Amino acid sequence: MSTPSKPFPRSAWTAPTPGPRAVPARSGSAPANAPKKSGRLAATSPAATRDRLRAAAVTSPVKPPLIPPPSPPSRAPANPVGPNRPAKYRVLLVDDHPMTREGLAAIVNRQPDLEVCCEASNPAEAMSALPKARPDLLVTDMSMPGRSGIEFLKDVHAMMPALPILVLSMHDELLYAERALRAGARAYLMKDAGSAKVLEAIRQVLSGQAYVSSQMSARLLDGMTGHRPRGSTSPIEKLSDREFEVFQLLGGGKSTKEIAYALHLSPKTVDVHRGRIKDKLQLKTATALLHHAVRWVETQTTRG
Repeated sequence: MSTPSKPFPRSAWTAPTPGPRAVPARSGSAPANAPKKSGRLAATSPAATRDRLRAAAVTSPVKPPLIPPPSPPSRAPANPVGPNRPAKYRVLLVDDHPMTREGLAAIVNRQPDLEVCCEASNPAEAMSALPKARPDLLVTDMSMPGRSGIEFLKDVHAMMPALPILVLSMHDELLYAERALRAGARAYLMKDAGSAKVLEAIRQVLSGQAYVSSQMSARLLDGMTGHRPRGSTSPIEKLSDREFEVFQLLGGGKSTKEIAYALHLSPKTVDVHRGRIKDKLQLKTATALLHHAVRWVETQTTRG
């Protein structure tokens, strides 16, 4: 009588399912809470696969592609060379004579590196135009209606200390150039110098240098070193800037009240300046001072 054979364990006779090669398990016991592995691959629906991929995309951040930082833009030179049009310096012209402005503007605008950005006929118009025009250079006359030339230079220098100023005037540079430079100008040139000298002075001032004539340069150097020839100093040069303005207005036929209004002073202060001018010029009476001032202004006008 044959005895029934013992059944084999299920794990012994179950055929392996087709699929990827099994990886041997690590030695040691599995943790208690580990899920039980099944010998058969679980079938997943397309929806479950899609949900699983979405969850993996959320939990594992995707690194952005490496993008090099943008390189800083190359800075073009101030005056590029080549087919490109060169940058132009902006020039503000201030003169009370329209024909003078037109002629100077024509000379400036013909240059490849210069252009006239604005024009003004007096200091008040120039002061209003400066903030909007933002020029690279100011070319101005010395004597214009309204505010005096010296005071105008001081006002511009106080508003825009870095703005170079070229004074182009008919007045003698021996009397005006040093005062203009002290007031804030970078150059002084007389109007009879010619267009070539004007353009030379403009470009030299724009490059950061000062400009005066060779005669005035030697005179300034002699004054600094104390070697000025005897007798070369005019009595007018002894006057301060304010006294010089009062003297000019006196020669122009202005009364004490008119001078006080023009210079924003009191009549008493104007009288004090007149007394100092009379002493420095060694004149005995106020009438002699007035005649001397009128003759001097007429001489300057005729010379210009």
